[in-house]
Parts: sequence; C-alpha cells; structure tokens
Amino acid sequence: MLDQIKGLHHVTSMAGSARTNNQFFTDTLGLRRVKKTVNFDAPDVYHLYYGDEVGTPGSVMTYFPFPHIAKGRPGTGEVGSTVFSVPQGSLGYWTDRLTKAGAEGLKADEAFGEKRLHFAGPDGDGFALVEVKDDARAQWTGNGVGADEAIRGFHSASLRLRDDGGTAELLKFMGYEQVDNKDGVLRLGMPGGNGADFIDIETMPNISNARLGAGSVHHIAFAVENREKQLEVRKALMDTGYQVTPVIDRDYFWAIYFRTPGGVLFEIATNEPGFDRDEDTAHLGEALKLPSQHAHLRTELEKHLEPLEG
Repeated sequence: MLDQIKGLHHVTSMAGSARTNNQFFTDTLGLRRVKKTVNFDAPDVYHLYYGDEVGTPGSVMTYFPFPHIAKGRPGTGEVGSTVFSVPQGSLGYWTDRLTKAGAEGLKADEAFGEKRLHFAGPDGDGFALVEVKDDARAQWTGNGVGADEAIRGFHSASLRLRDDGGTAELLKFMGYEQVDNKDGVLRLGMPGGNGADFIDIETMPNISNARLGAGSVHHIAFAVENREKQLEVRKALMDTGYQVTPVIDRDYFWAIYFRTPGGVLFEIATNEPGFDRDEDTAHLGEALKLPSQHAHLRTELEKHLEPLEG
C-alpha cells in the first residue's frame, strides 16, 4: 500500500462560458481565482483555477471553458459530485446565498452523519457543501463571504461506477481506508490527509456511461508532496499493471495520469512548485499567464479569449 498520497489536489471540469464560470466561482462561491492561463493542448481555451488564497492543494477547482461545447450527459464512469467543506452552522447562509444567485438543484440532506447541501453549477455540475467541525484550513474571504461561512477546501468527491470492486481496490492501494458503507455508497478516507480526505463510490449497475461535456469532470487529481514521491507512486502503479503517462510539467505542478478500472481519469499531482511561481501572491489570477510554448500567441489569444469581467 502506498503512503505518498495525501488526499485530493484538484478537480478539473468542463464548462461553456468562461465569464459565467468565473462569476459563479468567485462571486457566488467566494473562491479566489488563483490562475488565468490556457489549456496546454488547446491554447485558444482558458484553463481557470479557483481555490483559497494561494491555491493550496486540496482546495483547487479548475475549468476548461469551451464556448460552444455541448452539455455533458451524467452517468457512470465519472465523478458525480465535488464536495466542499464549510463550517458547522453555515448551511442556512449558503442556502440563502445560492437561492439568491439562482442556483438550481438545491437539496439538503444528511449522509455519514454530516449535513449537506447539494446544488448545481452553471453547466449542471454536481456540487455539495458539507458542514465540518473544526476544519482548520485557511479560508479565502476576499470575495465577500465571511470567515464563519467561507469554503475551507474540498471535503470529498463521489465516483459513479457500475461496479466498485476494481476502483475500491485501487484506492486502497493508493492509501485510502474504508470508513463506512451505507445506503449503497462506499466511503473511503485518507488517514493523515490534507483535509480533502474522502472518496465516495456510488454503485449504479443499471446506469449508462457518462458522456463528457459542459458540466462534466474531466479528471480528478490526488496530491503528493514532490516529484520524488510522484515517481515512487508512478513506479508502484506501473508495477501493478496500470498504464501511466510520463511526468508532464503543468507549470504549477507536475502531473501523471492513468485510467481507473471504473473509467475515471486519475491524476497524481505534486504540491510543488505552486501558483506563486510566476505571480506575486497578492496578484494571483489577475494576468493571463501562458505556457512557454504558447507565449508567441499572446496577441492573438488576448483578442480571442472571452473577457472574464465586465
């Protein structure tokens, strides 16, 4: 069993309008945009990152907004819900805030002894807020959400699968332990993790496969401290039979990718070097930052990319 992985690093999804996406995560959810860059493989498309003040691993939601993308079709073989941690007693505030913002799909419930509020993002994305006692992670309050209500980072993510066996076995190999199994949901947790510690597996044997599109999670990333730990994980996964990509430099972290038995794309990402490698912390996410191979496209991209504000 591996001991290098320390919980979630980031979750990357697809969107339609970049401006709408930016407004929702900064104005409605109160997160900070910590990086404005472009897709490495499609530089005419933004890659937007939202999180806490510095984009701490375990807090970062990222998006590829394609202006004319079709809506995704929910199903199995994908991340169903991305769940954020909020302080105890704050769900009433969030219910009011999300209602005023016109968010759809609001539903309160309780699972594994935790109060939750489900809601949909602007492209139908599945989200929830969970009240967590004594989550000591730093919050970002720069966008008008108070310290007593602000998101602390991820709590968990749910995977929708036809069968949980292979993926549950993989997650246990990655260091997760079974916490509970209730109402058809298997909960796995990361002991000594970074706070973004849980993965829930929903088994849906009669549901068709998901179709990627706006509102779909593209991949889910798990955190390791550095490149040395990442290489240890890569070797162990390959020795177990997984087809793992070479290490890819993503400017703000190094990444490896592999496909799980249930069809979900997993990434292992380093905590280093972080989002302040090319911007001062006080100005994260303000300027358009381009990967070096796309720097020559700046003039055209600045004309083409949708303005995020205004």
